[in-house]
Amino acid sequence: MGKSKKQVFFKVLVFLTVACIAAMVAFPIYWLLRSSLMSDTQMFVWPLKYWPSEFRWQNYTDALSRQPFLLYTLNTLKIFMLVLLGTMLTSCLAAYAFGRLEFPLKSFWFSLIIGSMIMPYAITLIPIYLGWSKLGFVNTYVPLIIPAYLGGGAFFIFLIRQFIMSLPKDLDESARIDGAGYMRILFQIIIPLIRPILAVVFIFCFLNCWNDFLGPLIYVNDPEKYTVAVGLCLFKSEYKVDWGMLMAATAIIVMPSIIIFIAGQKQLIEGITFTGMKF
Repeated sequence: MGKSKKQVFFKVLVFLTVACIAAMVAFPIYWLLRSSLMSDTQMFVWPLKYWPSEFRWQNYTDALSRQPFLLYTLNTLKIFMLVLLGTMLTSCLAAYAFGRLEFPLKSFWFSLIIGSMIMPYAITLIPIYLGWSKLGFVNTYVPLIIPAYLGGGAFFIFLIRQFIMSLPKDLDESARIDGAGYMRILFQIIIPLIRPILAVVFIFCFLNCWNDFLGPLIYVNDPEKYTVAVGLCLFKSEYKVDWGMLMAATAIIVMPSIIIFIAGQKQLIEGITFTGMKF
């Protein structure tokens, strides 16, 4: 009986802990939606109102009409599709090489890639900008897209490599007996088996492109080429901020990320769970 009480207590404790964490994660989203349906007067009244006394849907219509959201969305999706293509291609190739092939200094090169993950982006920001500027690619999407074709990102290479290493090597050996080369093994055998981790790469790649603010802010100067993250800043004027409309615009921009995450959470958990930590 004592053991049963301990189990019940432990389950209750775990439930309360998870509930508290979920509440802390959900509260900012609730507060964002609540603020997006209020006027500035309602938003800053004291005591605070936790629910709008009058729903101000006009904030959303004003937000959509004030800035060309459709144009910003198309610009962002254009960048995302090209970045996703480069990331998938180069990350799979590099991960397959590190996970299956043998070549000189293999561990050194992989450690170098992992080490690049801890390097702050601010350290290389100015040199990279100067390089793109001298090449004449400022105010284009090239600096935002080309890096995906030069490695795909250390984090993605690491994830895919770990997943590939969890697959039995007998698959490769059987394919070689049938006369398959490295590229055929990768694209016809390995890639169909690593779809869960590719779904993870898709989700993270979308979130990175959709939420990227610093990159487009630095390299893109033409308002016609702005992305959704940069376009959000245009709602803040020099002298006044319409907080209700700003919150509505923020909610519009945040929703696709939430939908993508919820729709792909099964693949996300499965991909991360089955990624072995082999070195």
